Amino acid sequence: MLQNATDPHSLSNAASQPASSSIQDLLDRGELVKHREFWFTDGSLVLRADNTLFRVHISQLCRKTAFFRDLFALPQPPAAAAADGSHTTEERFDGCPVLVLYDSPEDVANLVKVIYDGPNFGINDRDDFNVLSGVLRLSSKYLVQEPTRAKALAHISTAWPSTLKAWDLREDLARLYEVQTGQSRGHRYANPIAVVNLAREIDADELLPSAFYELSRYTFTEIFEPAPGDPLEPPPSPFTSALGTPPTSAPVLPSAFAASPSSTAGRQHAITALIQNMEHAGPDPPRCPPSHRRSRSAQALALPGSPTGSPGPRRPVCATPAACRKDLGELIELATQHYLFDREQGCADPLYVAEELGQLKSAEFSDCVACARALEAWAARERERLWRAVPDWFRLR
Repeated sequence: MLQNATDPHSLSNAASQPASSSIQDLLDRGELVKHREFWFTDGSLVLRADNTLFRVHISQLCRKTAFFRDLFALPQPPAAAAADGSHTTEERFDGCPVLVLYDSPEDVANLVKVIYDGPNFGINDRDDFNVLSGVLRLSSKYLVQEPTRAKALAHISTAWPSTLKAWDLREDLARLYEVQTGQSRGHRYANPIAVVNLAREIDADELLPSAFYELSRYTFTEIFEPAPGDPLEPPPSPFTSALGTPPTSAPVLPSAFAASPSSTAGRQHAITALIQNMEHAGPDPPRCPPSHRRSRSAQALALPGSPTGSPGPRRPVCATPAACRKDLGELIELATQHYLFDREQGCADPLYVAEELGQLKSAEFSDCVACARALEAWAARERERLWRAVPDWFRLR
């Protein structure tokens, strides 16, 4: 029954409004406004979110959301008797019932837009995240059809991916943004604290590893005391709403990150281990002398379709192992000095460090192509290993 529903989103909530605070009075005083886009004159329901009114169609809401479909399927109770003997019903405006929603007007507007126009998202920048987060929060809350939530999650996952390949594409866009705008690449995407909080709220755990990793690349000062203009600076806090709901846009630092020492310790240990493991980045030694290259083992390794006994392409072999070992030792010393000692805070991005280490020798210009390619292959393996370890750094599994 609508009037007896315990859920706060009940038509009876609006009925308790005193006559002196009727919707028309509040509109006349400027304390309520009609949403400029979602006020349909032929609508059959008025939604009130904080100080904003939306006039929409019950049929549209019921088509796309199980919550509204079930709500309006319930029979209406008899009208209640007022003190003067007359009968009262729920508050109405322009002949429509009024439903009070305890959500921000921005989130409601974004949800209504998706219901009417379908999912149509942007480029995963901060403005786009505000739209996505509202849609995802309310699609979970009001049981919006699964395709809508799935499309929103798929879109936001391109900015906060679960694979290393997708992460590298994301980073390429961030670097391009930095070059084109002159701003820090951190401004390209949403505040990672807000992403972590959203993922927790809507049970989208697949967003957490990349969001935590992004957050770990900042210093504690940048996280807890961001300067004006920093990527982690909270947005201006709007005034607390008349319904008593706190602002939804100000991110709150996840307790799991604040309390976990593994975020900082994990990445520092990862970088140290990376540099120490560089000594294993050389090419594999040849398994047999040239006179044995047509042995049975070589025949067994022949590529499918190649003539019997004709081995497939082999890895390049280092022709100057002593010189290359010396070269590699010097590179390890340079990397140790640069990443562990010279930088005041060290490098906070193990994935980027591994990528740089793999490029210390270029196969195009190196005297030893075998060693250059071996270093690149080693770095690629290490980056995959690091990516798989990220959830453990933040105790996500």
